[in-house]
Amino acid sequence: MSTARERPAGTEARVVSADGTEIAFERSGSGPAVVLVASALADRSDTTALAALLARHFTVVNYDRRGRGASGDAPAYAPEREVEDIAALIEHVGGSASLFGSSSGAVLALRAAAAGVNVDRLALYEPPFVVAEGDDGPPEDLARRITALLAEGRHGDAVKYFMTRVQGMPGIAVFLMRLMPRTWASLTGLARTLPYDIAVMGDTQQGRPLDAAEWEGVAVRTRVLTGGRSPAAFRRAARALTEVLPQADHRTLPGLNHGAVVMAPKKVAPWITEFLKE
Repeated sequence: MSTARERPAGTEARVVSADGTEIAFERSGSGPAVVLVASALADRSDTTALAALLARHFTVVNYDRRGRGASGDAPAYAPEREVEDIAALIEHVGGSASLFGSSSGAVLALRAAAAGVNVDRLALYEPPFVVAEGDDGPPEDLARRITALLAEGRHGDAVKYFMTRVQGMPGIAVFLMRLMPRTWASLTGLARTLPYDIAVMGDTQQGRPLDAAEWEGVAVRTRVLTGGRSPAAFRRAARALTEVLPQADHRTLPGLNHGAVVMAPKKVAPWITEFLKE
């Protein structure tokens, strides 16, 4: 059972998750509830602009995943704890809500629905499944490498490794990000949660078909969104997901790429709004 310290809409509040961890969030707008689930190396600041756009139509809960921003954490991690965090947030807004997640946050949203959390609808942007043998997936020893770098206190190197080897970002782009002190400090501050997203993804990035049994609990209407400028692997993953879910479809957003949720929220928000209002 969660509890919440009430504060005015649009300001920070907290719920207490099942394991006692405090989860910080901002609530804004009115209408049907939608919870925004962030991707790797992101906290709720990354979806502030999207939240403001969606708040014109919905009650929006924009939260910091555990270990990020103003949220607390626990000594031991499991994806199930993050599912409980989402359940606590949904309970706070009345017992049911839709979820929007991007990248690994989309997979976490799927896991919440599969676990039986009371989800109305799922809107997902580019869940990074790797379902075809020829598509590039992360290194097999990703978890070990990231864990080792973090244990050595090399958070910047962990961020660089993840961005270049998992997200496919050119090394020069990472170098330029290092020249932006505030941005780089934010990323390195979130590095300790990289193992969380790796655990959320599980074995879904090995170039094999999705295991339908893993997602059989997802019975709600689901829309999978991909960017027209993103690698084709994201569209293959989206189509594969629609094939294993009973009520799922796929839309491609012209001209957008994997960073669109942060970089082009005005172009993403209408697609989410249209689906949640159907």
